[in-house]
Amino acid sequence: MFFASDNTGPVHPRVMEALAEANSGYAMGYGADALMDRVRDRIREVFEAPDAAVYLVATGTAANSLALATLANPWDTIFCTPVAHIQEDECNAPEFYSGGAKLTLVGADDKMTSRTLRAAIEGEETRGVHGPQRGPVSITQVTERGSVYTLEELRELTAVANDFDLPVHLDGARFANALVALGCSPAEMTWQASVNAVSFGGTKNGLMGAEAVVFFDPAQGWEFELRRKRGAHLFSKHRYLSAQMEAYLADGLWLEMAEQANANCTRLAVGLRDAGAEFLNVPQANMIFAALPRRVHQRLKAEGAMYYLQGGPLETGDGDEPLGCRLVCDWSISADLIDRFVELAKS
Repeated sequence: MFFASDNTGPVHPRVMEALAEANSGYAMGYGADALMDRVRDRIREVFEAPDAAVYLVATGTAANSLALATLANPWDTIFCTPVAHIQEDECNAPEFYSGGAKLTLVGADDKMTSRTLRAAIEGEETRGVHGPQRGPVSITQVTERGSVYTLEELRELTAVANDFDLPVHLDGARFANALVALGCSPAEMTWQASVNAVSFGGTKNGLMGAEAVVFFDPAQGWEFELRRKRGAHLFSKHRYLSAQMEAYLADGLWLEMAEQANANCTRLAVGLRDAGAEFLNVPQANMIFAALPRRVHQRLKAEGAMYYLQGGPLETGDGDEPLGCRLVCDWSISADLIDRFVELAKS
């Protein structure tokens, strides 16, 4: 019963088969492999962006940090929410790879609004040479609290960024989960909504370790290439990244896995609702934030359930006190394990 994160699950068998197939003979390194040529064409096709610059890295932190470094000057500030991955979970990597750009936090929630974004932007670049200059806006889709921006919300945010001539980056570690939740196209969720660059995630959705970075203005590609190499994220045996991404995109596997992960989350949410869980956020993709009594958590943990608790110690305290938790579903968790978790929560 693993609900700690969608990166704890296995690699999809078709991806493993693709890696085994790629592990034969010789191939040019550093992204010059024939597989990467096909991946580049396929991602351009998926995004309906024939001129897009497309690159692969192995981690989401590298994707976000190198993309933002390409969009920001060292003296800029990057606008994001207080719970964005680049703020909470990347050990100042965006600041490091950009050479010093800081982060300005927008609002107090996992989703920024056009109002809170405008207020944050207007609050910067007010001290001339003494303060940071306005830099890119980074939007997380799906957010770190499991929320999904609607297309209208995305357009409202990018409209504010455009008012200040600021580029927009989309952190899409769970891009596929958001896409199937909205039922839209990749183009609609990115460049058609005035997004300039996207971190197109795969590791949380069935890959071993591969993320794409897509710039819709190809002129930004060369700087990214230099930053990727200088930052030690250009793989020598690049074909193993390419093989993963090619299998991911083949025959809609990436969407199939995201649909399954979201469906698993829906099944879990329905069961937990019947068990009396209090939902802290409305589940919209593949993450649940809910509260259950401490005694229920104790029972679940004793039976081997793996997930993160929030808000208090497990071992001591009132058994009826509600404790928050985060539950994340991946593509591979079985219905039987989900139902077992719910049964334990109810019993």
